[in-house]
Parts: sequence; C-alpha cells; structure tokens
Amino acid sequence: MNRMLGRLDWNRAAGLLVVLALHGAVLYGLWHARVLPPPAEAVTLFVNLINPPPPQSRPKAIPPAEPKPPKPVKREAPRPVEPPHYHLAAEAPVVSPTDAVEPLPSPSPVVASPLPAPSALPPAPPQPAGPVNLKSELALACPKRTKPIYPPVAQRLGETGIVVLRVELDETGRVSAAEVITSSGFKRLDAAALAAVRTWRCQPAQRDGQAVRSVATQQFKFTWEEH
Repeated sequence: MNRMLGRLDWNRAAGLLVVLALHGAVLYGLWHARVLPPPAEAVTLFVNLINPPPPQSRPKAIPPAEPKPPKPVKREAPRPVEPPHYHLAAEAPVVSPTDAVEPLPSPSPVVASPLPAPSALPPAPPQPAGPVNLKSELALACPKRTKPIYPPVAQRLGETGIVVLRVELDETGRVSAAEVITSSGFKRLDAAALAAVRTWRCQPAQRDGQAVRSVATQQFKFTWEEH
C-alpha cells in the first residue's frame, strides 16, 4: 500500500514538472518573438483630468430704444388756380373807298354725265298655272266611265242619298285626286261613289293647245228606282 502511494506521488510530481516545463517553453517562445514587451519598453501613462472653466456670465441684453413718433407735418391748403384771361382782339381790315375790289370768279357749271341705260332684264320664266275649272260635270268629258255599285247592305237597310265629288284630272285625263264635298249621309254610299270615279278615263283639258290639269264636280244619286 505504501508502495502504491509513493508511486502516485511520484507520478503527480513528474506531471507537474512536465506542465511547468511546457509553460516555460511557451513563455520563452513568446518572449523571443517580442510578443510580450520587455520591462524596459513598458511606458507608464499618466492622465491628468482638466476641469472645465466656469461658465462666464452672459451680458444682459439691452432692450432697443423705442422710436420717437414723427412730428406732424403741416400741409398748406392748395391755392385755387385762377384760369388765365385771354383778350381776343380782331381788327377788321380798313378798306378805303378808292381801293378796287375784284369780284370772285363764278363757279364753272357742272355737267352731269348721262347714266348708262339699264340693261334689259331677262324675261321671267312662266309660272305654272292652276288646273282648269270645268264648268260642266265631269261625266261629259269622260267617255269611259262606270256606274257606282250600290252596296247590298245599304240596299237592305234602305240607305239612299246624293253624293257630290270634287275630282281632279292630270294632263293625261286620269283621275289624280277625288274627295267628297257633299256627303249622302252614309259612308257606304260615299265610298262607292269614290271607288267608281277613280276608274274613269277622261279627255284632258286644253290651254293654248296644250293638255293641262283640270278640276270638275260629279254628282251620284243613290235611289231605289235606279237600282
């Protein structure tokens, strides 16, 4: 047992020596490489703290002097300007009775130049005249005409009456317009008269040897005796 404890103490001492040797070798290497400064090169730095100077008292600001009000300036009232007075003096020329006065020359007569004759205006185009109004009934000028058809319903109802139409013909003798100017009192009879007259072919009216439009009246009588 004592031998074992002696060996352990020896081993610890040997390990401690080895560690010290390694530390010495490291310190020697650092010293040799000038990593650690030698004691001669070490410089002691002394820092002296300087207290700041006490703040100086600022001079008091002097208030600006108040400006004195300007003295009122007396303005003189403007004097009225008198308009200048002008004296016009006209002296008439003195003419002695012995001075001869020449008469003014008489103005030369002005001869008026004759105005040019107005140029002849072209004749106005002839205005189209209205349709010729036929004095007789239209049937006299229409060789081709048909009688109106008496409506069967009007016959059964006993509707009778006289229809007067205004008929207008064109230059060829055809009916261009027709209207009722006097009704029979029944629309069926008026429509039958208009339908019949529109189929008529008539002779056109003449004016200065030319066919013109014309207007005439035509009467239709619806009674039981005729139908």
